[in-house]
Amino acid sequence: MDNRLTVNYNNKPCYDIVFTTDFSALKDEILNLGFEHRKTAIITDTNVEKLYANEVLNALNDDFDTVVTYAIPAGEEHKNLDEIRKIYDFLMERHFDRHDLLLALGGGVVGDMCGFVAATYLRGVSFIQIPTTLLSQTDSSVGGKTGVDLGGVKNMVGAFYMPRLVYMNVSTLNSLDDRQYASGFAEVMKYGLIKDESFYTWLIDNMYEISDKDPEVVLEMVKHSCDIKRAVVEKDPTEKGDRMLLNFGHTLGHAIEKHKNFEMLHGECVALGSIAAAFISWKRGLLSMEEYYEIRDMFVPFNLPISVEDIDKEAVLDITRSDKKADSDKIKFILLKKIGKAFVDDSVTRQEMDKALDEIIYIETND
Repeated sequence: MDNRLTVNYNNKPCYDIVFTTDFSALKDEILNLGFEHRKTAIITDTNVEKLYANEVLNALNDDFDTVVTYAIPAGEEHKNLDEIRKIYDFLMERHFDRHDLLLALGGGVVGDMCGFVAATYLRGVSFIQIPTTLLSQTDSSVGGKTGVDLGGVKNMVGAFYMPRLVYMNVSTLNSLDDRQYASGFAEVMKYGLIKDESFYTWLIDNMYEISDKDPEVVLEMVKHSCDIKRAVVEKDPTEKGDRMLLNFGHTLGHAIEKHKNFEMLHGECVALGSIAAAFISWKRGLLSMEEYYEIRDMFVPFNLPISVEDIDKEAVLDITRSDKKADSDKIKFILLKKIGKAFVDDSVTRQEMDKALDEIIYIETND
């Protein structure tokens, strides 16, 4: 399997996604971009720093004038402008200029924050994505979305800013715990549901190998997910059309995530939101009952939730009103015409979402 994909922007090659199983080629990839003897800052978090910061430092060796590391406190709650200010201060104190380089080493939070800093520090410096989680490798590191949360709303402040390279060492997935790994799989399943029925079937056929992190199967899964996203973002880089389809499961998913104070992982909430969207699609006669229940039940073997406890429906529905995907008070909801084909709909009612939430709220019985 070819170990590289090229992402185009405005019909021109913009950056490559490199798929590998270690960090040994990272230095040459960076040097090939012309960053020899430039200052480099590894932006990571306090969890990933312990696992991979030294490995990346050693891989870069002596070909760079200065390599420094900055670790953000781990956790979604630190994805805010206060932490961004601290990164700006760190770079200013070390006299980073617009010709220097940032490396985003970590999961989606690190990638979004480092990308936002890169887009705004000195009106734009170069950065490279080095994603280390399944969610960031298959979703957030590709496509140039950057941002931070504001007022409890995910990614309310951000920019579209393309990386110079995405370097995927898929062996980092071995350090994920089962819950984090499963969380990333929700985004993988999304690609099959919205764009590629054959990929959805392949995921089901390979569920045991995926769960066991079989190296060849995982590499194929990550690359195919990136290829689907590549095609979508090339067609619609700034989310004015087809790219909205990537928000499948996210409207109610983000609302649940905020309502639960981010105690649930992003992918767990996306799984719940995907089930809700599939439910609405079924009730509208777009999916058969069998298709809906298959979609719902296929999250189970991948250790993702299909129900949730202790949520206030009205509070969740109110949160959807502040969703940044809303347009003139109409919520852009992603539904399925069938497995592998999604569309944007702005006519989903509060009542439809209410019934979909009923479907995923766990109610304890005395049976």
